[in-house]
Amino acid sequence: MRPRLIAIAALLLPFLATAADARLVKFHIERRENILNGKSFGLAGVYEKLIGKAEFALDPSLPINKNIVDLNLAPRNAQGEVEFTADFYMLKPLDSTRGNGRLFYEVGNRGGKSMLRTFQKAKNSADPEAEADFGDGALMNQGYTLLWMGWQWDVPDGQMRMDMPIVSNHGKPITGLVRGNFIPNNNAPTQPLADRNHRAYPIDDPASAENVMTVRNRPTDTPQIIPHSKWHFVGDASVAVDGGFELGRIYDVVYRARDPRVVGTGLAGTRDLISFLKYDQSDANPTRGLRIAYGWGVSQSGRLLRHFLYEGFNEDEHGRKVFDGVIDEVGGAGRGSFNHRFAQASRDAEQFFNVFYPADMFPFTDGPETDPETGQTDSLLAQAQARHVAPKVIHIFSNSEYFNRAGSLIHTDPTGTRDIEPPADSRIYFVSSGPHGAGPFPPVQPVGAAALNNPIDRRPIVRALLKDLDAWVVDGTPAPPSRIPHIADGTLMPTEKAGWPVIPGVHFPVPYLKTYRLDFGPQWNKGIGSNEPPKIGKPFVGLVPAVDENGNSRTGIRMPAIELPVGTYGGWNFRSPSIGSADQLFGEIGSFHPFARTKSERIATGDSRLSISERYAGREEYLSKVAVVAKRMIEDRFLLPEDLSDVVDQAAALYDWASQLNRK
Repeated sequence: MRPRLIAIAALLLPFLATAADARLVKFHIERRENILNGKSFGLAGVYEKLIGKAEFALDPSLPINKNIVDLNLAPRNAQGEVEFTADFYMLKPLDSTRGNGRLFYEVGNRGGKSMLRTFQKAKNSADPEAEADFGDGALMNQGYTLLWMGWQWDVPDGQMRMDMPIVSNHGKPITGLVRGNFIPNNNAPTQPLADRNHRAYPIDDPASAENVMTVRNRPTDTPQIIPHSKWHFVGDASVAVDGGFELGRIYDVVYRARDPRVVGTGLAGTRDLISFLKYDQSDANPTRGLRIAYGWGVSQSGRLLRHFLYEGFNEDEHGRKVFDGVIDEVGGAGRGSFNHRFAQASRDAEQFFNVFYPADMFPFTDGPETDPETGQTDSLLAQAQARHVAPKVIHIFSNSEYFNRAGSLIHTDPTGTRDIEPPADSRIYFVSSGPHGAGPFPPVQPVGAAALNNPIDRRPIVRALLKDLDAWVVDGTPAPPSRIPHIADGTLMPTEKAGWPVIPGVHFPVPYLKTYRLDFGPQWNKGIGSNEPPKIGKPFVGLVPAVDENGNSRTGIRMPAIELPVGTYGGWNFRSPSIGSADQLFGEIGSFHPFARTKSERIATGDSRLSISERYAGREEYLSKVAVVAKRMIEDRFLLPEDLSDVVDQAAALYDWASQLNRK
């Protein structure tokens, strides 16, 4: 039996939001319980869990809602407002007055949750219940209110979801072209129209001549049309082709779809939920007393926060600031499909995956930049700064974002000839040689990848940067200076000049995402695309971090395992020859190429990198050097004292594993 379950009748009683505070209309709390049988967390005391639905209503006539694409075409209630609902999940002090006044909101990546794993060293759980699911309780011991909300309509079953309204033309279905894109990595008989097991937009007419399948080898190759007689839809979300799909080739399926959603409600709902919890002082607000709100997103959800800021959603309907601080983790330089007709929010754009979606679109930098092709001057924070609602912003990059997510464009001009430093209230931190997401330890060779995974775990750095952000917002203590590679000092280079070592079996230079100017049609500025796939314009110029003689990035935040390496760590991994296109990257999976153990092993293979025995006298000497690097990270405010052992243990485990690795 769950502790302190509220009676069903009480659960169904909604908290009613006040009309004066944002347009979160109701909280329907479907489940409410104390956490861990009433365990006390620091000065905050007992925590409770609230799960349910948030109900919203938007007035399309308000100027602040005008940029929500197709909101004016959605069904309206008697008050002329557009209604929608979203799942929410909250952990808060039972007595809100004992909290620290801070709301920490995770933009869930594709409907998931990872906050507790990252910031409390917890076990992954969609619905934390056991002690291990809450980890060390670090945020809760400080009194944070923790929050998640569904913001996509199309996530797979079991994930947090937003029920977005379907639009129509006075009751008649609206149709448009939608593109599915995939690169087969196995011999499955079908391939999905949507990304990552998401829901696809309905097919208007499976037999329509407008439905086209093409195939090509590389993104800018001329597509070959596959005759309609050779392929067909399978159900309402997949396709098949006679003879099967060819591995490692790029397929597009453009089809006429119907029933677009108001995808921009994901942005508006985020705005209104945070605003309500932060500002409403009525009994309708279960978290009264909050003063500060932080937003954190990883990868796709980091791009959502970039888009949120760019399109002006950090200002609520009453002109107030929503987020006081934002952490965009490994979102790269792009935004995403978060506010246009037939948007597919899961789609990104990588070097050899999800080709030519509206992710990496000008502008890229937090401060002003000019596109020399169009003459347009803009910035990510232009609207927020003009309206005096800009938050403190921290961007966290791994090595992967420079190869897969146009990373350099966040701090260079579009021609790749000049560094652009972030504005005073923004920071960019490059985690040297780290992966987009840490793989398992001991490293393994993922199916379809050419090399072992990169096990470097940046979570200790992320935990420290949240504390830095909080001090910046609350006390005015500036966050540490940005740590990024620069054109001016030769640490940011074209990939062919990056300084690659000789590693047996690895082909250099590493390819990177070429970011092109994309033309989605004449109404794209209104959020309506007509060119699918888009017309391809001139590329922006991307650069990558220069590497040292070990193949590791020369600059950035260098963790002990990178400063004192036992191999080459990359944010990239090549595709295995078994799945085709072996000269291209395998998604955003990182790689690890261990050093030889001895000089004789190194010479026998032709490896240019010094062996482990040539570098370190033994384990004791190695660990003493690791401790020095870790303590320096604490001094630089990139590591919390309580996490010292984490980075030392990580480096030690890698040393022990690589020293004993059988390379035959």
